[in-house]
Amino acid sequence: MNPVDSEADTDAEGAAWDRLAGLLPEPAAGEVRDCRAIGEQEAGLGLLVGGLLAYGVALDGTTRAELSVLTETWGEREVLAARLAACADIGAPSPVRLLPAGETDGESDDTTGDPVSSVRVPWIACDRCAATLLRIHTREPWGELSYLAEAYVVDDRSWDTAADAYAALLACSPPA
Repeated sequence: MNPVDSEADTDAEGAAWDRLAGLLPEPAAGEVRDCRAIGEQEAGLGLLVGGLLAYGVALDGTTRAELSVLTETWGEREVLAARLAACADIGAPSPVRLLPAGETDGESDDTTGDPVSSVRVPWIACDRCAATLLRIHTREPWGELSYLAEAYVVDDRSWDTAADAYAALLACSPPA
């Protein structure tokens, strides 16, 4: 299923794919674009992140966060998170950054002791306004978090999609 709901979203996502694929040399960039063109976004994301690692492409925090949002959108965040984190870092300040795994354990909203509850998992921080994009997951009866997030929250405002929440996080203030 394509998680993109509108033509405008498709255009914006297509531009993001082109820009991110452009970080790779040809023909690797073309292979990533081809995957998207034939509806194999999941494979394309794997090729993209693998290519970034293989070619030693350094990322800034904003690009790394954008890639994480794209992998979340296509259900590949958990699969690709460690490889994305292993990509080289430009070392320059960015307005946003992915939070390290130790900072993303999450806290339950439940105070009743119910084993099935919502858990707020910090994901992407904005260093301009100190806001954090959170993924909201269900704590399953067996204790693990749900694979897919139920919603995304920034400053107690909720969105259904990671892309919309990320856009709100980026809009907190103009770039410095």
